[in-house]
Amino acid sequence: MSTQLLAHDTWDGPGPWWPLFPLFWIAFFVLVFGVLGRFGRRRWHRGSFAGESRLAERYAAGEIEESEYRERLAVLRERDT
Repeated sequence: MSTQLLAHDTWDGPGPWWPLFPLFWIAFFVLVFGVLGRFGRRRWHRGSFAGESRLAERYAAGEIEESEYRERLAVLRERDT
């Protein structure tokens, strides 16, 4: 039985296209991480988190009152949308 299987074996190897599979997966992961990274850092680049952080520091230090903090925070979040 095994001699019949070996006699009918016509597989010539993976062929010249075998490098396409690893390249496809590499491109896929680069694309996924690139898209996720770009949209995940979108607000950081605009500075809204930095502004909110600085505003929270000023409020915590007592430099501004709660009403002023809430007003400025609303302005920062409104601009971000």
